[in-house]
Amino acid sequence: MLEHFCECYFDLSGLILCPVLGSITLLFIPNSRIRLIRLIGLCASLITFLYSLVLWIQFDPSTAKFQFVESLRWLPYENINFDLGIDGISLFFVILTTFLIPICILVGWSGMRSYGKEYIIAFLICEFLMIAVFCMLDLLLFYVFFESVLIPMKIKAAYQFFLYTLLGSVFMLLAILLILLQTGTTDLQILLTTEFSERRQILLWIAFFASFAVKVPMVPVHIWLPEAHVEAPTAGSVILAGILLKLGTYGFLRFSIPMFPEATLCFTPFIYTLSAIAIIYTSLTTLRQIDLKKIIAYSSVAHMNLVTIGMFSLNIQGIGGSILLMLSHGLVSSALFLCVGVLYDRHKTRLVRYYGGLVSTMPNFPTIFFFFTLANMSLPGTSSFIGEFLILVGAFLVRMGVHPKVFPDRMHTSVSNLVQHGKFH
Repeated sequence: MLEHFCECYFDLSGLILCPVLGSITLLFIPNSRIRLIRLIGLCASLITFLYSLVLWIQFDPSTAKFQFVESLRWLPYENINFDLGIDGISLFFVILTTFLIPICILVGWSGMRSYGKEYIIAFLICEFLMIAVFCMLDLLLFYVFFESVLIPMKIKAAYQFFLYTLLGSVFMLLAILLILLQTGTTDLQILLTTEFSERRQILLWIAFFASFAVKVPMVPVHIWLPEAHVEAPTAGSVILAGILLKLGTYGFLRFSIPMFPEATLCFTPFIYTLSAIAIIYTSLTTLRQIDLKKIIAYSSVAHMNLVTIGMFSLNIQGIGGSILLMLSHGLVSSALFLCVGVLYDRHKTRLVRYYGGLVSTMPNFPTIFFFFTLANMSLPGTSSFIGEFLILVGAFLVRMGVHPKVFPDRMHTSVSNLVQHGKFH
């Protein structure tokens, strides 16, 4: 009976509407009732999380087809619909999103007193947009939600992020319009069965790459990320590192690779080279940082570029490892930024040199921080280790020449983390 109830009443549209309904409810609550606002926001996010767990229970892992598929006509054109659906890839990113949002609301529980309602509404709307990105099966609507997800930042960081995103999004929009003119549809399920000429695939792949590379981020369009982390509040950094950095690699995996297979094979050496350069460059840059947020931000760039190497190995080991590393990085990096937030709240600084003797004032905290740092280093026994090991196996199976470039990444990340924690004692 419970199974029948879940099948009848739990679908993706309901999941997407949960944070929207929570935001609408908050609009009618006076700003003075901050405690009620927080409780409603937290309840809305927790209901969304529980909703996603029910969908996980109902999910059938034995099939590779999209499940919980819904289609709603929103324009007077055939094959341009509000299409929703998830598979084994998008399901866990949806769960990761719904898991982190309640944490972000709790992080700002005692802060943001002047703008408490706006703070919680912003996170609920952000949750709605991110869930829509992972569930959307229409290319045009995916673009709309993909480009709508922004983290509030101060002026300099916002300008950098806006300029990089605008440049890439223009090319992607033109590519989507070209696909629409050629095929008459933006339905992903139809486009996956559509064959494009090799020349057309190359042009479309480059246009999609221009947008996805900014979100990964890949060198040289990565400059916005450290600035964004420094300017963003703790909860903003959690969402940025935990979920938003996965949008670019998810776009590669969901659209670029399956829709343009010949172009993907053509550009794989380019991706390998660019990712290897990014890994080495950002790992070396990490070693000279003194701001804890920038240390984690640059190490995140290295991790995400390692993900692209595994993804473009185009084998089950590399792709499986890249998905696992994305999920692991979403949890580990979020935990590290939460730890930095705890330190900043108590010491009002993020500079490593001021944290000497931390064990004497916070005896348990360094153990927790060091544990997540070991996970960030991919210590054997952690989920990051499994993901990176599979990525390396996948890369070795395809191009043996990549290993001299990938191994320094692990060395530099480990050294930077150990240098960082050397200041605690």
